[in-house]
Amino acid sequence: MSLRLSTVILPYRRWHEGARSAWVRAEQLGFHTAYTYDHLTWRSFRDGPWFGAVPTLTAAAAVTDRLRLGTLVTSPNFRHPVPFAKELISLDDISGGRITLGIGAGGTGFDATALGQEPWTPRERADRFAEFVSLLDRLLTEDTVTYEGRFYSAHEARNVPGCAQRPRLPFAVAATGPRGVKLAARYGQAWVTTGDPKLYETGTPEQSVEALRGQIGRLAEACAAAGRDVTGLDKVLLTGFTPDRARPLSSLDAFVDFAGRHRELGFTEIVIHWPVPDSVFATDEKVFEQIAMEALAQLA
Repeated sequence: MSLRLSTVILPYRRWHEGARSAWVRAEQLGFHTAYTYDHLTWRSFRDGPWFGAVPTLTAAAAVTDRLRLGTLVTSPNFRHPVPFAKELISLDDISGGRITLGIGAGGTGFDATALGQEPWTPRERADRFAEFVSLLDRLLTEDTVTYEGRFYSAHEARNVPGCAQRPRLPFAVAATGPRGVKLAARYGQAWVTTGDPKLYETGTPEQSVEALRGQIGRLAEACAAAGRDVTGLDKVLLTGFTPDRARPLSSLDAFVDFAGRHRELGFTEIVIHWPVPDSVFATDEKVFEQIAMEALAQLA
C-alpha cells in the first residue's frame, strides 16, 4: 500500500517573515499536502502571533503550483456553514482545485468561548458537528440551498459556480467517537485521527498501535453500514499526539520504523509538523528535510 507524507504549518509567523518561505519549501520538498490549523489561537501560542487559516491558505495557493493545501482541522466552534462555504469555493478556485477540508467537532479550548458563549457539552458538539457537515456538503454541491435546522439556517444561499473539484472539494473528517466515525463514513473522502488521547501521557507506543487498530476497525464497520468499502477512504494520522511524541522525527530511521508500522495498520497518509523552535514541535530542520526527501523511498 502506497503512503503519502504531508506536513502541517502552524500560522504563527508573519507572511514575509518566514511563513511564505515555509509553504514554498514544502512544495519543493515534495510533500503531498501542507495543512494549517484552523483556530483563533492554540494552546501555548495564545499570547503570540497567530493568523487566520483561510487567508493563509489563499496566500499559500498563490505561491505554489502542485502542493495540495488544507485545514487540519476546521470546526463549528466559530464558523457558520453559509459564509464558510463561500470562502471554500473561492479558495478552491484560487488554488486550481487543490484544497482539502479537514473538519472536526472541535473541543473546549480557546475557540470554544471566543465568541462569548459557554463551551458546548460533548453531546452538543456532536450534534452541531453532524448538522455542520451535512449542511456544508449541500452548500458545496448545490447551486442554491434553503435549510432550517436546529443550529444553522440557510435561506436561498447561492454558491455558483461551486467548487473547482467535483462534486466538491474533499472532506477529511477527524473523528474517533461513534457518531463522528459515521459522519466520516458517509461524507468523508478521508478520515483523520491523532490517536487515543487517553494514552498520550502514560501509554506506550504498542498500546497506541492497538488503539489505532481498533479505531480503523470501527471505521470499517461504519463504512460497511453506510454501504462503502473502507479501502476507498483515505486514512490520515496527524502525528505528535501519540505516546512516542517527537521520537519519530528524531531520525530518518526512527520515522521509517514509525511510518512502516502505521502503514501496516492501513494508514495512507502521515502528517508531520513543520519545525517550530521552542515548542512541542521543535525538530532538527536537517532531519526534518531528510525525512521529507528520503523516507518514502525507504518505505516503497
